Amino acid sequence: MSTTTHTTTTRSPFDTNNLGINTNNSAPVLPPYLRTSSQSPLHSFPFSPSSTLPSAIGSGIKKEKSSTKMALDNSEIMDFVTRYQNLQGYQNASDQLMKGQYADENQMLKQELRNAKLDLEHATTSRREMQQVLQELDYDNSYMKNRNPYVLILIDGDGLLFQKSFIRQGIEGGKQAAYALRTAVAEYVGSQSGEVEIVAKVCANLSGLGRAMRRDGCLDSESELREFFLGFTQAKASFDFIDVGHGKERADSKIKEATRWHLRNYNCRQILLGISHDAGYAPFLDEILQDTDTRSRVSLIEGVATVRELKNTNVHILEPLPSLFRNQKLIDRSVDRAAERAEAYARSSAQTPASVPFFPAPSRASTSSPVMVASPTSPPATVATTASSSWAGVTAKASPPPVITTPLAKISVNVPARKAPEPKVATPAWNPGERGLDPPIPINATAMDNIKKRTGKDKLCNNHYLRGPCAKGDECCFEHKYKPNPDEINAIAHLTRLNPCTSGQECDVENCIYGHHCPSVTGTTCTHPYCKFRIEDHPPGTKFKNAKIHEN
Repeated sequence: MSTTTHTTTTRSPFDTNNLGINTNNSAPVLPPYLRTSSQSPLHSFPFSPSSTLPSAIGSGIKKEKSSTKMALDNSEIMDFVTRYQNLQGYQNASDQLMKGQYADENQMLKQELRNAKLDLEHATTSRREMQQVLQELDYDNSYMKNRNPYVLILIDGDGLLFQKSFIRQGIEGGKQAAYALRTAVAEYVGSQSGEVEIVAKVCANLSGLGRAMRRDGCLDSESELREFFLGFTQAKASFDFIDVGHGKERADSKIKEATRWHLRNYNCRQILLGISHDAGYAPFLDEILQDTDTRSRVSLIEGVATVRELKNTNVHILEPLPSLFRNQKLIDRSVDRAAERAEAYARSSAQTPASVPFFPAPSRASTSSPVMVASPTSPPATVATTASSSWAGVTAKASPPPVITTPLAKISVNVPARKAPEPKVATPAWNPGERGLDPPIPINATAMDNIKKRTGKDKLCNNHYLRGPCAKGDECCFEHKYKPNPDEINAIAHLTRLNPCTSGQECDVENCIYGHHCPSVTGTTCTHPYCKFRIEDHPPGTKFKNAKIHEN
């Protein structure tokens, strides 16, 4: 039995065998850090071990050179290993830093990608929903544009007048005029007349228009006009007459504002304006016709020939409707009719012998029966025509003397008849406006002085004596119990006329007690030192004693 002895040999760390140096003649074995294989840590370095250690590396080193190979310095090798390890640590730290940075960046990019995908999905869904909503809105918009289309007719009734053949028929004439107007507009609309509603509004001052038409002679009574417009309104639910009352440009302003409002409504396809008579609408038309779309939707209805100012706006003008509307303006014929009546009265007076009063001679006979002495015929009335557009004049009548009974014998005396003087018809030199001149009031100087002498509570109440019982009753601060004579009544009326009516020439109160023009004008001078009337309430060229007349 043989005994195997194991000998333990302690190698120094600097033993050349530990460095991979083969002391035999066999090929040297390189340590791991000097290997050239891809697994070697030195594979990442930019140098080749074979080029650095040519005398100690390589499997093809010949045995005859092994004895002459250079011994490596152990300290240099250790220094090299240390530097390598440090470099490897730096490399690892750099790699970790890069990995951390890239990991964070990658995580952020992934989150942004997820968010972008969600946003894309949401945008796609929203776009589809918006497309659907847009289609619905387009449909609704198209439906609303084509729903309830209408044509609007706005007529300034103070200037565009219906034919008197309609007006004199009253309610029935108003209905016929409404039907005729609708038929004419339906023909203008054409094939769409069955789908398009026709709306008509006539704006006018009813009382003022009635007076003007009565003075023109085309109306016998203002009630005919009122009944006509009543029938016009009753004919169609969409036809209306609007009484705007007194006031300058009230009908104008209503028509202008209605036009602006309806032009903003797409359902209003056309607006037909009956304003051909009034040049005051020219600036308004210039304003609204600047837009091309608006220009194609506005037209004029012509009665009276369109004035030049409106034609200059290049607005579209429809063909006239002479069977429906008047083509002439109203004319004040009241002065002419008054002159005709005066001439007729003068002719009748000239043909009738005038009876002359006489006083028979006294007789001593006392037994004769009573005799009735004929009353002299009253002298012919004097017709005083003025420039009033609503008053024909004032007729003065003399009171006949009383019948006298006397016992004298009846004596008949024939006196040749004298021809009555031909009355002179005054030609009006000035017309202050629509109402015209107030009728003159005869003034008695004594009565005027009596009225002016009254002061304080003794002043007579104008309303009480000119209109009737005062509405204030006992609360009124003026005198009500005094009984004035007719001359004093005239004096009260004249003094009241010195106060301007608040409605001026647009007043429609027939028995208005206030002045509608200055009554203090004598010749070419306003003699009142404190005249309350405006300058335009006086004839042109009037001179004023009131230095502050311009402030009225």
